[in-house]
Amino acid sequence: MSFELDHLFICTDIDAPQADRLRSFGLTEGTSRVHSGQGTTNCCFFFHNFMLELLWVHNPEEAQSEITRPTHLWDRWIDRTKGSCPFGFCLRPKEHPSDALPFPTWEYHPAYRSDSFSISVATNASVLTEPMLFYLPFAKRQDSYLADRRQPLNHQAGFTEMTRLTFISPYANHLSSEMQATIDSNLLQLQQGETYRVELGFDGEKQGKQADFRPELPLILSW
Repeated sequence: MSFELDHLFICTDIDAPQADRLRSFGLTEGTSRVHSGQGTTNCCFFFHNFMLELLWVHNPEEAQSEITRPTHLWDRWIDRTKGSCPFGFCLRPKEHPSDALPFPTWEYHPAYRSDSFSISVATNASVLTEPMLFYLPFAKRQDSYLADRRQPLNHQAGFTEMTRLTFISPYANHLSSEMQATIDSNLLQLQQGETYRVELGFDGEKQGKQADFRPELPLILSW
């Protein structure tokens, strides 16, 4: 494949108080960003090949603007506890940009960028029982950046590289063609479950350890 997972976002409460659990656990927070014009803000935790992003809406008007509305970020966030899937999965090129994505896309030009920057969003963005799927052609591994641009990658928790992502969903047996193609590409694993959650495995899970951040976050880490 010419693409791989770049990051995961989880919709959280405003200011992501859930991040306190991650910090207390031993994850080092990196740079956060306000997406001006899109209406969202994040806080992020970076690993050698992956980013974990906590995302919330700080400006409902911007999140529901004509430009942002087709992403359904507002709908996903506001209904995150009422049945909408709170996740987004982002892909990146492995080595060189490629058009050979597993799903059809449309180009989103976010208001926080004024140049030709665009994000390729899968055409199932309105399917709120599934993660938002999108692709960043310019993204690359976090450990490939030069030192002066690199995010903090060392964590007291002791693991470094994401080696498994499992998505658990009540609707695992009712997938869009876009989501099914992503599963078929072996980018992530899928399981049926009563509630949404994501399990992230690190470093091959050789230590046999696990941390469960529910109910604050629908997230389990294994290493």
